[in-house]
Formats: sequence, C-alpha cells, structure tokens
Amino acid sequence: MLCQNCGKREATTHIKRVVNGETSESHLCAECAASMGYTDVFSGWGMSLGDLLGGFLGESTQAAGQISPTLRCRKCGSSWQDIVRDGKVGCADCYRTFYDRLVPTLQRIHGRIQHTGKTIARETETPQKPEKSEAELREEKIAALRAQMDEAVAAQDFEQAAKLRDEIRSLEA
Repeated sequence: MLCQNCGKREATTHIKRVVNGETSESHLCAECAASMGYTDVFSGWGMSLGDLLGGFLGESTQAAGQISPTLRCRKCGSSWQDIVRDGKVGCADCYRTFYDRLVPTLQRIHGRIQHTGKTIARETETPQKPEKSEAELREEKIAALRAQMDEAVAAQDFEQAAKLRDEIRSLEA
C-alpha cells in the first residue's frame, strides 16, 4: 500500500483515529509520518523496541555483542544476538535452538511457560456429579447391607444377620 500523503513510498505507519464516533485511517510512509509528528512511541525515551525487549531477555543490545555469535538457528539463520536486538524470534526452530536462554525470559514475561488457553479456569465452580439412577442407588444399598450382614455374622449376631438377609432379598426382588 502506498503512502496516502506522498503517494511514492510504501506505507509503514498506520494511524486510526476515532473522533465523535467516526473512524478514519491514514497510511503513511516513515518520512511523511515523521514530518507529521508521528514517531515511534519509544523514540522519545532514547530506546528502541529491541532495547526494551532486550531488557526482558536479560540482555541489552550492547551486551548482546558479547554473546557468542556462533550458535545460529539451522532453519532461519538467526543468532541469539539477532533475537535480543530485534525483540523477535526468527522461526519456530529458534525456540528449540535457544530453548535454554528463552525459558527464563518467557517465564519472566508471561509468568509461566506452558500455554493454558484463552479462558481462566474457574476454581470456585466444582463440577457436579450426575444424579444416580434408582438401580444404582439400590445396588449401593444392597452392597452396604451385605457388608453389615458380614459384620453381624463375624460378631455371631445371627438374628441381625437374618434380618439384613431378608432386607437384601426384598430389595433384589
């Protein structure tokens, strides 16, 4: 897309304005955006986005030069220095190549390194068990009565055992 101001260069700055509920968009090249006062958010602070993200990575761009540049991603050719400088990982294989260096950074930025999904699990809600059918309830009662009957026989309380036996037979019928 060409710059809407000069019409010569590729638009790299996209500005969206909402005034009184009406939205307008402008697409400008870097030169026109700078001349109109639209500059990088971080330029006033004397740092770039790479410097900011490099700080999260535990390295500044100056310190990144001290890292051994020999280790590179086999797929895209990015080095750790490139990742720190740009603040972007080159490709999916970079995560494997620089795993040991990225894990502490991801932990610091996101609080965890394993994706847990978009929604937060509701810890207060406990899943309710489905209600049991009459047959299931009857089987549970029979099992409990059999256990009581076995205890009565072990205690040699044959009268109680006979009552429990009769109750079990009536439930089974």
